[in-house]
Formats: sequence, C-alpha cells, structure tokens
Amino acid sequence: MTRIAILGANGRMGKALIRAVAQQDKARLVTAQVRPGNAFVGIDAGTLAGIDPLGLALGPELDPDTQVVIDFTAPDNTALVAKACAERGQALVVGTTGLDAQHKAALAEAAKSVPVVFAPNMSVGVNLLLGLVSLASKVLGDSVDIEVLEAHHRHKKDAPSGTALALGEAAAQALGRDLAQCAVYGREGITGERDRQTIGFATVRAGDIIGEHTVLFAGDGERIELTHKAHNRETFATGAVRAALWLNGRAPGLYDMQDVLGLKA
Repeated sequence: MTRIAILGANGRMGKALIRAVAQQDKARLVTAQVRPGNAFVGIDAGTLAGIDPLGLALGPELDPDTQVVIDFTAPDNTALVAKACAERGQALVVGTTGLDAQHKAALAEAAKSVPVVFAPNMSVGVNLLLGLVSLASKVLGDSVDIEVLEAHHRHKKDAPSGTALALGEAAAQALGRDLAQCAVYGREGITGERDRQTIGFATVRAGDIIGEHTVLFAGDGERIELTHKAHNRETFATGAVRAALWLNGRAPGLYDMQDVLGLKA
C-alpha cells in the first residue's frame, strides 16, 4: 500500500487527486496538505472532494510516513518541495507547469537522492500523442509546416502550456531542430512568408476549457491533425496516481510519464 501526500489539496487538481487516490486500492492518502491558516484546514478531504468522508482532515503538516508526494502547486513552491523530499527521502511526482530552468534544475538535483517523475501532462492519452507527434515528424520531415494549437481555461497562468511545449519539443527533436531557436510564439502584423523550419504556437485562454492540444502538419494539398481533448481533470489525476504507484521503491532518478507507461524505446 503506497502512502501518498497531496499538496495544494484544496485546488481543482488537488480535489481530483483526492478522488483518484480514494479509488485506488493500492494507495492510501495520508496527507491532504494546505497552507497554514487556509480556510479549509480541518475539513475532511473526502468531503471537500465530493466523495464519502475519508477520516483525514486537511492541514499543513506532512505525515512522516509519506512515501510519495504529489505536487501540482506552483513553480517556486515545487522547487522547495523537491529539496524537502530529497532531505526526507520521499519520492516525488510533479505535474506543476510553468517551470523555468532553475526550477527544473532543482528537480534534477533532488533526483540524485530520490526518484522523481516530472511531466507537463500526466494523461495517458497525451503521452501517447507525444509518440505519435514524434513519428509523424520523422515521416513527414521538412515537407510540412508544423503548428501547435492549445486551449485552456481562463485561470491558467502560463502560456503556452507545458504540454504544448512538450509537443513542440517532440517534433523538434524528431527533426533535429532546437526548439529554443525555431519556436514562434504568436504572430502579428506583416510577418512575411512562413519559414518552414519554424514550429509555431497558438494559445487560447477562455471559459472552463480543461485542456485541448492539436499538432497540425500542413503540406501542399493535404494536412494531418493530431488532437487530444481532456473532458475533465480526472485523467491527469489518474495518471499522477499511476506514476506514484510506479515510483514507490524505485531507484533515484528523474523520470517522466513515458517511463511510467513503458513508451520509451
């Protein structure tokens, strides 16, 4: 039985994670963490998540018997969590988006001491999509224009999404390109003819869209569109719990969902 702690348990993803752990007979929720003084301190985690009470109150303290921490909070906090997990010897699953090079370095440092799964998207479908994008890019090569289109709810703080960037990276790597050099983030005014070596990104933020991603391969006379649409957050939460179960007892290292799902060649 894997003992799991969820950070930011009162958020949208936190509630979905509570439900996902509760449905898993190989996992037990031992901490539903919120900040000290949070209005939800003392409320039963199950009640907050809209399921039967779990007999576990939300609070700021982490159960010392925690084996795996799941973090979908914020970049600066995630870096601190990674350091703390390394010191406590706890495995870590990170789904936080918007991480910069410094934040990712903190995860890599923690992974020297404990196993860490970091993925911009925990969905099984999205991780399958990453493989399909890589395959399509290799087959189509430089004969197409590649655009990554993504849409999320109005509350999302980073753009493009971490998943969109991962999809762009999958295409770039397959084509031997450096995404940092070939990415184009939005267009305005007289931009001139499109450079086929670039990979474009377009972002929508509106309403309550959970998450939609399309990679468009457009050539002369035909185009291919690979799309994933999330209908709720449960798919991300289920994937994160699956990662937590896979991670427990594994050797230190920095892993991703491709490792968890056995999709790497």
